[in-house]
Amino acid sequence: MKRFANVLLCASALSMLGTAALAEEITIATVNNGDMIRMQELSSTWEEMSGHTISWVVLEENVLRQRVTTDIATGGGQYDVMTIGTYEVPIWGKQGWLVSLNDLPASYEIDDLLPAIRGGLTVDGELYAAPFYGESSMVMYRTDLMQKAGMTMPEAPTWSFIREAAAAMTDKDAGIYGVCLRGKAGWGENMALLTATANSFGAKWFDMDWNAQFDSPQWKEALTFYIEMMNESGPPGAANNGFNENLALFQTGKCGMWIDATVAASFVTNPTDSQVADSVGFVLAPDNGLGKRGNWLWAWSLGIPAGTQKAETAKAFVEWATSKEYLALVAENEGWANVPPGTRTSLYENPEYAKVPFAKMTLDSINAADPQNPTVDKVPYVGVQFVAIPEFQGIATAVGQQFSAALAGTTSIDDALANAQALTTREMQKAGYPK
Repeated sequence: MKRFANVLLCASALSMLGTAALAEEITIATVNNGDMIRMQELSSTWEEMSGHTISWVVLEENVLRQRVTTDIATGGGQYDVMTIGTYEVPIWGKQGWLVSLNDLPASYEIDDLLPAIRGGLTVDGELYAAPFYGESSMVMYRTDLMQKAGMTMPEAPTWSFIREAAAAMTDKDAGIYGVCLRGKAGWGENMALLTATANSFGAKWFDMDWNAQFDSPQWKEALTFYIEMMNESGPPGAANNGFNENLALFQTGKCGMWIDATVAASFVTNPTDSQVADSVGFVLAPDNGLGKRGNWLWAWSLGIPAGTQKAETAKAFVEWATSKEYLALVAENEGWANVPPGTRTSLYENPEYAKVPFAKMTLDSINAADPQNPTVDKVPYVGVQFVAIPEFQGIATAVGQQFSAALAGTTSIDDALANAQALTTREMQKAGYPK
């Protein structure tokens, strides 16, 4: 561990050393992505400072969701800290399943958290999870292919421009496709993209009485636009492509544009992994002039289950891992481009981080999303690319299967929407909505 890191973290150490009279071991469940693995590696710093130890449970994303959901719903008490997302926090916080973090010390600078990210983790004024990294979605595009097409990408494009540019950039004989978008079925795969896209078309999942809205003209316009554009300018087999598949296509020069998570920016600009690293530009996700852009909002965050017997020690770790000092620790060890993005205003005011080519567009994209008011019309739910109700995960996975089939051409757009309307209505009635 570099000497700078230990010096820098002394202030946090003083805060945390007094959190427990005796050394404790806490159990942390987290997802197996690069940022979380780095947190695990750097956590020896916290253990040395605090005298506490950590037992790590590192899981694939779908397995993590299943295990922590089961544990917290049953009060199992297996974990003291959980890595959870913006979807879970409002639901679990409202249920009283999470420990409030409103009493974090002044040194934590809670007001430094980006308002959009903090808002998605807050219920009735209580912060129920601390953001480890935040993301939105944006357009990543090949500057060389855009120039070759004789077009100029605006900083805030419309969907019609994206479709026109995609067609102009496509060269199927050369294996280059103008646009790559998620088509793989799943509430966190194609439905994340399509729900955010639909918001910008004026569509919504439910009206104020919790009636499903897939029979609306706005949903038909959004889904038709997506499928027609992908048929014109997308890669073959797009219905099987999720984040990882599209990342590989973009990095190997097969995509003119990719609209996806801002966290991908560090991957597509890394010359070790990306063949197009020196010709990538970034702009806001598209809109239709209705006041909402087609971008989402997400944060992987650290929450403390209400059933823990080690709340103070758990809170001390959460404070450290989501602090300004932790960001500085990562920068010192890994470089500024690898700092967990999208959580703190001060990070984006740092002149060193400002040199990262995608820093500003990530922040602008996050600020363009509003989880409290995600749609053009008023709706009874919060969440941008999801609806923060327990039933959403299952319903959206089933809807995603319908829309993926429409993209594959095995069902029609009209049938996919009709099936989505019927299954959503059925499940919401079974769940007792409106409540």
